[in-house]
Amino acid sequence: MKKLFSEIPYIEGNGIILRKITQDDADSLRELTESEAVYRYLPTFLFEKKYDSIEYVIDHLYDECFRESIILGIYVKADEKEDDARVFCGIAEMYGFRDEIHKISVGYRLLERFWGQGIATKALGLMIDYLYNETDIEIITASTMVENLGSARVLEKNGFDLVVHAVPEDWGYDTPTITDKWIR
Repeated sequence: MKKLFSEIPYIEGNGIILRKITQDDADSLRELTESEAVYRYLPTFLFEKKYDSIEYVIDHLYDECFRESIILGIYVKADEKEDDARVFCGIAEMYGFRDEIHKISVGYRLLERFWGQGIATKALGLMIDYLYNETDIEIITASTMVENLGSARVLEKNGFDLVVHAVPEDWGYDTPTITDKWIR
């Protein structure tokens, strides 16, 4: 079993790849962070929105941020015939690590043009398989804004149970955000 944060994972399956984000992904990551539709359901204190320069964010993602969370690019294979052909479509995150109880939280966000294609469901499935089968993680949680029904469906498809509905949580806004809490 690997300890979480002992390496930057590379996870592949179902036509999806989760891997380290590189400078080659800067334009797509910039597009993601500038999308109001993508970020309307997310906290204000996200690492990729912390700095003005996407290039700086990528350069520091796996030193400054890696102590607290693992952020991976989500890629779809552009051509099944080519092993290396892939298209950046979003990010997957493992955060809120609690080593003493073997717990982590997960999240995901996709460029809007990739919504509704099953990519988030597959990416989350890969994260779950990795966490349960290759690390000592025993508890995986997630939080969603109550009105984010698409993300709730992704969690349900991956076996998460809603454990608390409509509770206030600090997401960095002026007032608490009303969220649903999920566990698997």
